[in-house]
Amino acid sequence: MTYTQIGIAVVIASIVTDVLILRTRLVTRRGFWVSYAIVLFFQLLTNGVLTWLQVFRYSDTMIVGSQPDQGPPPFIGNGRIAFQPFEDLLMGFSLCLLATSLWIFWGRRGVQRTPMSGPPIWRRSGSGAAARAAGADPGGSGHGQSAA
Repeated sequence: MTYTQIGIAVVIASIVTDVLILRTRLVTRRGFWVSYAIVLFFQLLTNGVLTWLQVFRYSDTMIVGSQPDQGPPPFIGNGRIAFQPFEDLLMGFSLCLLATSLWIFWGRRGVQRTPMSGPPIWRRSGSGAAARAAGADPGGSGHGQSAA
């Protein structure tokens, strides 16, 4: 499978997951597209620089277009946008859509709805109420000690 085929398959799978499986329907919301535009700008910037510096190199047989033998790839053209193969945009879109869809899906189910502060539950002593009554600070910051 080529990088192009994988990119198209992942985009289709993430849209199907968003619309039909998780039913968050982010692709129908304006807010998603506005936030994705911001992500896209920084993706083009960072991936473009890393591809131009040849930190990332792509096999000619796996992407649309070809990579020159020497020197950086073209800024635009030859299957590239801001030096990077356009397939990278497919992968970035899928990553953003799936991560945001899962965030909303699990949030609707009440997973970690209210944040917890203080030490983890398994590190708290069994006499938490007695320690608080005595003025001990369960967070360890020293602010809970009484002046008596």
